[in-house]
Amino acid sequence: MFQSPKSAKQLHFGAIPRQIDDYLGFLKRYPDQPAQEQLDNPVWHIHAGHPPAPENGLPFNIPLTLMGVANTEDRAVLWGFIARYLPGATPATHRFLDQLVGFAIAYWRRFIKPTRRFRLPGEQERAALTDLVVTLQPFRGVDPATLDSEKIQFDGYAVGKRHGWASDLRAWFKALYELLFGTQEGPRMGSFIAIYGVAETIALIERVLAGEDLGKAA
Repeated sequence: MFQSPKSAKQLHFGAIPRQIDDYLGFLKRYPDQPAQEQLDNPVWHIHAGHPPAPENGLPFNIPLTLMGVANTEDRAVLWGFIARYLPGATPATHRFLDQLVGFAIAYWRRFIKPTRRFRLPGEQERAALTDLVVTLQPFRGVDPATLDSEKIQFDGYAVGKRHGWASDLRAWFKALYELLFGTQEGPRMGSFIAIYGVAETIALIERVLAGEDLGKAA
């Protein structure tokens, strides 16, 4: 509401992940903003002029997707992935992130898990997935804490461009979400791969290429 108070809004549960990530972005920018920009920042108003210090956390979409791919709702397992990407991070050191993980589990159970629909790749998608496996190979064995998620994201763009999605990369990533996650939307793939693991992501893609129905395994 703070971003565009005069425009019409569609308020629905599906807007929650994006709005949480927007909130995290505003919170992260707040400490470095001049006073006037801080007054224009929604978090100033949400927290009555005293927003909390931002954490070095994750987008809300990441734990949502991890639950589906890792086939777990176990908080400890999710924190295992998180700690590999953020060394030293624990529920005690990142309390807000731990709260978000709890919210993500509840949101997953109610709104995502019942609606997932997987499909098998078409010929064009199979070629692109095979190329993506080759593209990800150089990242295998790299310490998760030093993985360049932006480089992975950029290389993912390049795969899409090479296989017919140059004019609509959104459609390329939408295909990945449908094939790998069973959803219409998902996280930034570079960040997800860095957290879930390169080897694990390659194994997931290879299961799809082998014709496995990931919906039955979920």
